[in-house]
Parts: sequence; structure tokens; C-alpha cells
Amino acid sequence: MKLYDTHAHFTADGGKTAAILQRAAAAGVADILAVGGSDELNAAALAVCAAAGETANLPSAKCALGFDRDQARGDISALVAEAETLATANRASVAAIGEIGLDFHYSQDDKPQQCDLFAAELELAKRLSLPVVIHTREADDATLGVLDETDSHCGITHSFTGNRAFARQLLDRGFYVSISGIVTFRLADNVRDTALYIPDESLLIETDAPYLAPVPMRGKENESAFIEHTCRFLAKLRGTDAAALAALTSANAKRLLK
Repeated sequence: MKLYDTHAHFTADGGKTAAILQRAAAAGVADILAVGGSDELNAAALAVCAAAGETANLPSAKCALGFDRDQARGDISALVAEAETLATANRASVAAIGEIGLDFHYSQDDKPQQCDLFAAELELAKRLSLPVVIHTREADDATLGVLDETDSHCGITHSFTGNRAFARQLLDRGFYVSISGIVTFRLADNVRDTALYIPDESLLIETDAPYLAPVPMRGKENESAFIEHTCRFLAKLRGTDAAALAALTSANAKRLLK
């Protein structure tokens, strides 16, 4: 079984990262998308790509670079310019722009800034012909509005927790939907319902490491090796076997991320 973790965050600790990659390989993870979102996360994602490329028998790694919604209080033009410089300078390693998006759960007072940063990075992704990795939480209408304003149709809505209606809107706009370990949580009936609805050709899986460790690893710091548990749970939910789901979602990820 060969798995593709389409969303994992890393730190600058090279020794810790090496051990995580080794455990991922042992668990059958063949590919990882290391995801940025801040200066620190962008640097760590690039370091993962370098480490994976220099060491045999580790998962293949590409990265997504960008600035997430929590960076929106800064100079948006400067952030987008920095993201463009990073992505252009590291084009061989960069498969997407991300993590970007909107989150209105904790704060309502920076909605305009979040939307401005999101839109600017969607336009950047279009200029670079790259897909995007989107975070959206309690911001369904605003997310769809910005996607439509920028005419954006290529990317991943990661760790999806919305309902079928929101998923349908994203699917109709050409986006893939990625399911994380949340699908295994006891109170996540809405995620399981939506996970059943996503068509095969638009389905991805992820860890969102170091967050959201799936059952039976709850309480531990999440890592790419744990995606096997999400894959097995989701396969059973959808009435297929884990190897088939791993192959399907890996093929989808490779088609999108090239």
C-alpha cells in the first residue's frame, strides 16, 4: 500500500523531521506534500524537500509555499511578493501555493484583510500555473466569493469539515476535497457524511500533521505515518479496501500536483 499525505507541516528540527520521514516510509507513505503558511513553515517545507531528495528510501516530497490567513494583518503586497520569490526560486520543489484561505472561527475583525490576502495569493497561483491548498473554516460564502472573484478552479480544500452542499460548490468549481483524521473522531458525523459524498476522482487524504491525529493515535502529535489509520477508516466507510483507496487518492494527488 502506497500512500500520499497531501498535507503535513514540519518544524525546523532536522533530526525530528528525519525520524518522521523514516517512520512515514515504514508505514507505506510514498509521497508527502510539505505545507507552508508562514516564514517558519515555508522554510521547514523546503527543508523537507531537500532532505527527502538527498536520502534514499524516504518518501518523495514536494511543497506548498504561501502565507495563511493568520498572516493577513501584515503587508499583503510584501507577503505575496515574498511567496512569489520563494516559489520561483524553488520551482523544482514547489507543487502548490499554500496554505492559504479564510478562518472566521476565532476572529471577525480581520475578514477584509484575510479576503485580500487570499485573493492575492489565488492570483499568484494562477500566474505561476500552480494549484492552491485552501483552508476554510466558518467562511463558506466568503471562500466561494473570493474563488469566483478570482476565477480560481484548481486546488485542494484541505481537512474538509463542511457539509455536502459546500462540498458540491467546491467540486463544481474544480477543487479536490481532502479528508483528514477528523473523519475518525467520535463526534464527526458531518465529516463522515461528506466523505461518503465526494466522488472518487476528487478525493484526497491527509494528516494535517502535527494536528488532528486520527483514532487510535488521539492524544499524540500527528505525523505522516498515521495516515494509514485514516486511509483504513475511510476505505471501510466507503465500502472499499485500504490498498484501493490508497492507490486512488495517490493517483488523484499526483494528477493535481504533477
